[in-house]
Amino acid sequence: MSKIAPCLWFNGEAEAAAALYVSLFPDASVAAVSRYGEGMPFPAGTAMMVEFTLAGQRFQALNGGPQFPHTAAISLSVDCATQAELDHFWQGLTADGGAPGQCGWLKDRFGVSWQIVPMALGEIMTRDDVAGKARALQAMMGMTKLDICALEAAYAGTTP
Repeated sequence: MSKIAPCLWFNGEAEAAAALYVSLFPDASVAAVSRYGEGMPFPAGTAMMVEFTLAGQRFQALNGGPQFPHTAAISLSVDCATQAELDHFWQGLTADGGAPGQCGWLKDRFGVSWQIVPMALGEIMTRDDVAGKARALQAMMGMTKLDICALEAAYAGTTP
């Protein structure tokens, strides 16, 4: 387990965010929840810090208040082996108020930015055909959720 854990700042939604993330990843769990007591910045019983693990990476979710909203300057990138896996994360993270972005980016309903990326894209970008890579990149620029078949077809110069 890594000694470094990204800490995501929330305004009262840390426990709900961790629950969503843990529900989407097959190898995930909540390790600990500490709670605010009486006379603290949030109502007693509200989660203060939620420690959780996604795919072997430890995270922290802190209910710190409204001072620091999420921005796209930091995003969580998920490598997906198949279109079904990509679709699973995309649907789960955009549900209930999340928003799709361009080129495989999205914001979940808590405002956290994610990149949902097929591993095939990285493989395409290491191939020798420069024109094929340019076509695949151009196709990606026009997508919200990435489509592996369409990226492969663009690389090959065909239509899916």
